[in-house]
Amino acid sequence: MNRTSQAMPPAFDPAFALSLVDLTSLNATDTQADIVRLAQQGVTALGPVAGLCIYPRFVPVAKAALQQANAQVRVVTVANFPEGGEDAGLAAEQVRIAVELGADEVDVVLPWRALLQGRTDTGRDLVRRCRDAVGRRVLKVIIESGCLQSDAAIRLASQLAIDGGAHFLKTSTGKAQVHATLPAARVMLETIRDSGSAVGFKAAGGIRSCADAQAYLALAEQVMGAD
Repeated sequence: MNRTSQAMPPAFDPAFALSLVDLTSLNATDTQADIVRLAQQGVTALGPVAGLCIYPRFVPVAKAALQQANAQVRVVTVANFPEGGEDAGLAAEQVRIAVELGADEVDVVLPWRALLQGRTDTGRDLVRRCRDAVGRRVLKVIIESGCLQSDAAIRLASQLAIDGGAHFLKTSTGKAQVHATLPAARVMLETIRDSGSAVGFKAAGGIRSCADAQAYLALAEQVMGAD
């Protein structure tokens, strides 16, 4: 899962792409041993990944494993995940607990079903409350772009997340049938650009090769500019 919030080099650099990856394990069967192995995989000959994305109960395990490896890798976890429920108080409490556990970043799912039903205030309020709960940490908002039904819905979801104070927009939970796609990414990047806000972008799900990463990095440069 590649982040495209940093400056793009003039030519594709696999090490640069790797430095934007959130290495992820969000399986119901995950164990502490799985998370330790994930942390070990996140430190490579080309350098470390950006983050490990795991369930909240594994945050202390990941922090300890990364500290032992002396690795500068951020620990990322999830809230309101994967359903994207409408209870803003519950989502904010999950974010608060994640921060107390030591998470550096929290990925919260926007209540996208409410958006499709025309209840836009639901998503904006949930993001605002989660932004307050995350404090000085990073809040990434998953809009579940593969479940939205049009470019207009993707654009609206992105704008609601920005209005609510998201630090990053993220495409997908990885639990739906459709994950990151280049067309959805373009709409999200254009919404960020047009908003004038300093918001990052994270394409999530199905990005498994240098060619995949290169396509998203090239799109980000095309829409946002090399800087």
